[in-house]
Amino acid sequence: MQQKLAITERTRVKRKRERANYDQAAIFATIDQTLFGTVAFYDGTQVHAIPTAIWREKEYLYIHGSNGSRLLQLLKTGAQVCVSITQIHGLVLARSALHHSINYSSICIYGIFEVIADETKNQHMQYFIEHWMPGRWQHVRAPNQKELAAVTIMRIAINEAVMKSRQGPPTDDAGDREQHVWAGIMPLSLQWQAPQQTTEQKQSDLPGQMVRDWS
Repeated sequence: MQQKLAITERTRVKRKRERANYDQAAIFATIDQTLFGTVAFYDGTQVHAIPTAIWREKEYLYIHGSNGSRLLQLLKTGAQVCVSITQIHGLVLARSALHHSINYSSICIYGIFEVIADETKNQHMQYFIEHWMPGRWQHVRAPNQKELAAVTIMRIAINEAVMKSRQGPPTDDAGDREQHVWAGIMPLSLQWQAPQQTTEQKQSDLPGQMVRDWS
């Protein structure tokens, strides 16, 4: 049985409601295919939106950074935030200018971040590295206690969230279908290029597992 997240006033989609998705598995899957998110918050004077690296463990979304980070310092006060995540799947090219669109999946997560315990930092950093490049943790030096002490790791529960998406071809008006112009979808995807090794890198040090499948 699929688990649906409860709809709140903040997650209720009011325009294009048919595009809203509260399915927990679908939201988790989209987060797992994403490297960055944006944390939006109000500091009492101004509004900010800070992009940062993200990863998921079970029902939580994690971020990390320096202990001196303004973002993390503010989050420690219990500020309400909105974390937004977006994937663009393709450009939708219609025969009418105003019917052009984008195929996308976007997520908004609302709530409060909490600091994770110091003794669990190392295992969370392993999750983070493995999210970026599966299999890499076993090849690199693990962080030492001094490095871990300089890092703050925080998490937010993914229980007040909504995904909105648009998929499919352009929706041309009947009168526009006689226009002699190409219409369709231009797919977009994240693709890995050949690794660029450092000057002191030995070719034998380049692990064969440096491939990330985002399909």
